[in-house]
Amino acid sequence: MSLLDNINVNNIPNHVAIIMDGNGRWAKQRGFERTEGHVRGVQSVKDVVKAAVEVGVKYLTVYAFSTENWLRPQEEVDVLMDLMVQAVSAETDDLIANGVSLRYIGDIERLPQKTRNAIKQSEKETSGGENLTLVVAMGYSSRWEITEAIKKISRDINKGDLVEDDITEKTIEQYLTTQGFPELDLLIRTGGDVRISNFLLWQVAYSELIFTDVFWPDFGKENFYEAIIDFQKKERRFGKTSEQIEKEKL
Repeated sequence: MSLLDNINVNNIPNHVAIIMDGNGRWAKQRGFERTEGHVRGVQSVKDVVKAAVEVGVKYLTVYAFSTENWLRPQEEVDVLMDLMVQAVSAETDDLIANGVSLRYIGDIERLPQKTRNAIKQSEKETSGGENLTLVVAMGYSSRWEITEAIKKISRDINKGDLVEDDITEKTIEQYLTTQGFPELDLLIRTGGDVRISNFLLWQVAYSELIFTDVFWPDFGKENFYEAIIDFQKKERRFGKTSEQIEKEKL
């Protein structure tokens, strides 16, 4: 029996994000090169995308490559960039068949030209997908995102397009890379570490957080279903008391 059967279809998170951690340690434990962990991690992405479609999640954001990852050995960076191109090319048809549209966020212009070309092509080819939007964070960090938003806001104030006193949280959200996306409901981190690692710091404000010791290459459909079930057990109060939440249900 699959854990899928235990999921309440009336309480599905609209937007789930995943910090896909543990590829290198998974490979090291097995005597492989670190890059082999990244290769195996692609299969986990495929499995989790299918699971997200099955349960009815509408947005899935995955942390594929951070701005800090540029500090890794060049050989590993090159493998990650090539792997992205290969994966996008190989999986586009399946994504289209499953109604999945691709979006990318991050400092895309810093990526190699070949990677940028693959990204743009995949976004175009999958644009009709309506079951799930798969958001891939590439060259992304939340501090970079917020800094860029501040720059844009400052420019618009100087141009007279924006009045300082009119700036609200909603205004700031319009300048983030996730503009137009639904609120983040659930953040999952694999690999055993308990931290956010500069990922979606603004968006995670009221999200539920789930940390698992499972390395990303071992994370599959059943692990994703388990995370959804854990999410459904939580009481989301958004600053209110439990008593207030109960009254609102009446």
